[in-house]
Amino acid sequence: MGAQIHKSWLRRRVEGAIVTGFQRAYQTVRVNPSNFLLQLRAAYGLPITSFQGVYSVEISLLDDLAARVIRGGMKMAAAEGAGLGLGGIVTMVPDLSILAGITMRTIQKLSLLYGFEYNTDEETAELWIAAASAAGVDISRELLEKEVVNRFVPKVIQRIAAQASGEVVEKWAGRLIPIASSLIGAGLNYYFVHAWGGRARAHFRRRHLEVRNRLLSGPNAIPAIDASMKLLS
Repeated sequence: MGAQIHKSWLRRRVEGAIVTGFQRAYQTVRVNPSNFLLQLRAAYGLPITSFQGVYSVEISLLDDLAARVIRGGMKMAAAEGAGLGLGGIVTMVPDLSILAGITMRTIQKLSLLYGFEYNTDEETAELWIAAASAAGVDISRELLEKEVVNRFVPKVIQRIAAQASGEVVEKWAGRLIPIASSLIGAGLNYYFVHAWGGRARAHFRRRHLEVRNRLLSGPNAIPAIDASMKLLS
């Protein structure tokens, strides 16, 4: 009975931390599209002048970059988990809040990479549908149609947190042990971004191919960039 009460209390704390992290990501921790576009051009050699240009880039190149983006988020999450993991359960809540922000930034980069900006309310809502998909939550299109984005996003965040908190409480049990929890925290954070990033990539890649097929089969079809083009490392 006592263990059940403790788990319920812990799950509420975890859910609150995840909600806080994603709310902060929604309000302040956003990837700047212009800066990310410059990064894609300068650091990776992608020959585009706007995100619309990614639809003329060979899909394998985008997939390679998506893998790099996810790996970058995984490394950052692991480092953060190792640092805060030293405190065991005491630092578990702030760790999860930061982890949610890292995960959301990774999802934002994947969204941009596959050609989906978030300048409008509808695009922002689509970004959070992708985040929900990464968490394993199916968001009904009816909910999006009935709600303005300022009400829609908090509801989606709550659904994501409720789903994720159950998984976290089960797998993060090792965080109860200080010091040893540093390695556990690093590994779990690494896995968390890997799993969510992979599902988000699948979501955006599927939508990208739908748009690409429409663009490439239309009367003003754009040519694809040669797949032999090498990205700069």
